[in-house]
Amino acid sequence: MLSWRQRAVIFFQGFLRHPELVGSVIPSSRFLEKKLVETANVGKASVVVELGPGTGGTTKAFLKALPKEGRLLAIEINPDFVEVVSSNADSRLVVHQGSAEDIREVLTRHGLSAPNAVISGIPFSTMPPSLGRRIIQEVWDSLAPGGCFVAYQVRGKVADLGQEVLGQPLVAVEALNIPPVRIYTWRKPPAGNGGKG
Repeated sequence: MLSWRQRAVIFFQGFLRHPELVGSVIPSSRFLEKKLVETANVGKASVVVELGPGTGGTTKAFLKALPKEGRLLAIEINPDFVEVVSSNADSRLVVHQGSAEDIREVLTRHGLSAPNAVISGIPFSTMPPSLGRRIIQEVWDSLAPGGCFVAYQVRGKVADLGQEVLGQPLVAVEALNIPPVRIYTWRKPPAGNGGKG
């Protein structure tokens, strides 16, 4: 198991190689991890999807909170990060190298049901808007009724794109992170209720 410092070095190297694919220069703080666990209600989820786990700090926090019968699917595009996240020895974790826009196909491929939460750290501000909208729509279509989409971001582009597709998000701030981030949350209506979150 890698130390926080080792993960931070790998994370920073990934940022230098592909700044458009990595949302920050260092991994998330424990304060942000705790807020994400609470916001997404990971402790009561049966399936959680993490988009862009980086070097797996948030992944470890989600696994710690996830019920013993729960499953966590981590979708990461960077092969170096996939290797690090895959080193988590937890049978509840499925790590998939690929694009977030393929979330529904990846869930099906791994035999997982609709997620209760999708938590995303991928940087929507550096991707083409059309790709961002597609990812958001695919996430929304994949969610179980009553599920939530939680995106933590340095910039607010995901809120603009998400509002076009899903409506107004709930917004929180985690200042005890470098850099500080906003947490945007959309909740899918329970079964039988239509409309945006």
